[in-house]
Amino acid sequence: MILRSLSFSALVLAFLTLCSAHRIEIDPGGKECFFETLQPQDRMTVTYEVGGSTGGGHLDIDFFVTEPSGDTIYTSFKEPQGTFSLAADRSGKYTYCFSNEMSSYSRKVLSFNVHGVLYVGDDEHIAPVEQEIRDLSSGLQLVKDEQAYLVVRERVHRNTAESTNSRVKWWAIVQTIILFSLCAWNVHYLKSWFEVKRVL
Repeated sequence: MILRSLSFSALVLAFLTLCSAHRIEIDPGGKECFFETLQPQDRMTVTYEVGGSTGGGHLDIDFFVTEPSGDTIYTSFKEPQGTFSLAADRSGKYTYCFSNEMSSYSRKVLSFNVHGVLYVGDDEHIAPVEQEIRDLSSGLQLVKDEQAYLVVRERVHRNTAESTNSRVKWWAIVQTIILFSLCAWNVHYLKSWFEVKRVL
């Protein structure tokens, strides 16, 4: 009975969706590449979003994917966010890269998730319980992806609000300084009109 439970648990782990979430910073003119080793019919999905930029740059990034032979199978230029999915047709390392080479002064803060499903046999021979586990795992992954997306959006909106607040504060300070300077100049100018000058 214990052996059967262990083998079932191992099978369940094989069916569960593999997922990893990352947050990286890419320097101006830089590029970051990662890879996943897949077997035929394995599935992989990469979702990403630019969550911040230093130096006033745009919230965008270049993204491309290459297959084991080195051929580029997907490219996306200057997008703030994106999703790419593939079903592997050959075994090997599938490489995906995020490039900030088009920017010469702004560093990009990027959040991305990688998740996939390992192929195990024919779906017709999967037990109902195992199929339910697959469905639950897929649903859980969708919830996690949505939560990660909301976290990134909240960070972007918070950074925008803080930047706007800072600009409004400094503009108000500058206006106050200008106002007091004009008042002081007006008082001085008007006083000069009413000064009694001695005639020697």
